[in-house]
Amino acid sequence: MPIPTRRLAAVVAVASIAVLALGDRGWAALLVVDGGLLLVALADLLLAPAPSRITVARDLPGVVSLGAEAEITWRVRSNSRRRAWVLVADELAPSLRAGDRRVRVQLAPGDEVTASTSFRPARRGRFQPREVVVRVTGPLGLVSRQATRDLPGLLRVHPPFRSKEEAELRIDRARLLEVGLRSAAGRGGGTEFDQLRDYSVDDEFRRIDWAASARVDRPIVRTFRAERNQTVIVLLDNGRVMAGQVADVPRLEHAMDAAMMLTAVATRLGDRAGLVAFDHEVRAVVSPGHGPTQLGRVTEAMYQLEPALVESDYRGAFTATLTRFRRRAMLVVLTELVEQAVGEFLAPALPLICARHLVVIGAVQDPEVLAWAHASPADPAEAYRKAAAAAALEERTRTIAHLRGLGATVVDAAPGRLAPLLADTYLKVKATGRL
Repeated sequence: MPIPTRRLAAVVAVASIAVLALGDRGWAALLVVDGGLLLVALADLLLAPAPSRITVARDLPGVVSLGAEAEITWRVRSNSRRRAWVLVADELAPSLRAGDRRVRVQLAPGDEVTASTSFRPARRGRFQPREVVVRVTGPLGLVSRQATRDLPGLLRVHPPFRSKEEAELRIDRARLLEVGLRSAAGRGGGTEFDQLRDYSVDDEFRRIDWAASARVDRPIVRTFRAERNQTVIVLLDNGRVMAGQVADVPRLEHAMDAAMMLTAVATRLGDRAGLVAFDHEVRAVVSPGHGPTQLGRVTEAMYQLEPALVESDYRGAFTATLTRFRRRAMLVVLTELVEQAVGEFLAPALPLICARHLVVIGAVQDPEVLAWAHASPADPAEAYRKAAAAAALEERTRTIAHLRGLGATVVDAAPGRLAPLLADTYLKVKATGRL
């Protein structure tokens, strides 16, 4: 498809103004000049290499975390016998925030040029750019030949693992406890027998195994470790209550970070972790596993989720969980503590899982509401906001007490603290053998 360039438009405009300045004779001269320019443009078009002689390849990173910087690379090659001036425009979504989606290169016959641009995605999900536009300009720069090329690609933007460093710290600490080193939680935490060894001055007297000591005629102590092969299942609420933003991030994003941290810590310590994501129906299920790929499986199951603006069916999600996973497990329900939603939907369904499983409910607090409740109002509007915030906090306190009364452990944490506190809760449960 021929495309006139800005240079051709500028030449035509200048020539037309110059010719029309001649007066009555200008109209005849204008036809001659325009005819000549048309012939020159046609010749430029014929001299431009065909877009089919230009090959384009796109290299995408495959997987990128939300907000992380990555790079897209294009490789443009000329199979023409003439020099080519090429523009390649890629079909990239605006939310990828690419530095540039166009490549302008000059190619000699047989040349290949590589160009790249950085991008920082602002939205999770699956991106599938399909087409690129290849435009080849003639040697005079008057006319271009353009064609659309099918170039399918796939880019997956995963939720960011903001608590990764916190997870590593807790994994290292738990491993130190397992080998019997002293820490804040004590020596040899856990209830599963590990080994017998010689007594040292730092050992607790109650750890001495008197029968083994009598056999070898020297003090021998028992060491214990936290149980392995236990199960942690995250139930991720994807309903309307998770669409609200806290610290400029949807509640669902905070919950995903907590799900990734629990999965990373549990699987690295020898336990099994799984996921059930739901709103008015079950959206994704990841069976419990403990391999090195389990965190990737959980992340892959979550990255396309967007909060559904419907009430979540907790009873349906809990029933599906009980049907699939019969073994006693630690169930971590990541949701929001809205009094009405909890009272009408979550609380009535909670006895289904509390009878058999250890249930932990995690939610993220809104620091703005807390600040409003403790602010000193300067005008009636601020006084009203303070009263509303105080009432909201009181409702939240009642909701937490109600859930605890039903047998659940509730972790209500500030942004950035939900994932670490849930991991600490899991480690405490593991060390005390409550599963």
